[in-house]
Amino acid sequence: MREYFNRNGYVRLQNAKRAAAEGRYYKKGDEVRLVAESAGELRTIRRCLKEAGFSPGRPFAKGRQWRQPLYGRADVTRFLALIGARKHRARSNSRTASSGARRRRKGT
Repeated sequence: MREYFNRNGYVRLQNAKRAAAEGRYYKKGDEVRLVAESAGELRTIRRCLKEAGFSPGRPFAKGRQWRQPLYGRADVTRFLALIGARKHRARSNSRTASSGARRRRKGT
């Protein structure tokens, strides 16, 4: 799993400020996504996750690859500890949030 994650996996962490400000309308949570180059790799990734006690989400195709999500703060934390990730690449939603803020300011 470490090799798949280090190759091109990524992490999305919940934005605590947005969650506090928007409450139940902000639905993004913590998530790890592993990228599979083929259906065979996807099966291997899913098997490894299940053997490690995780409950993987539904995989989806993006481009010519497969994405295997793993949801939930506890599972994300345990996964990162399991693979020994000290620093992880977190997908930033700041561009989306800032562009939305700009739109609101223009209209105000």
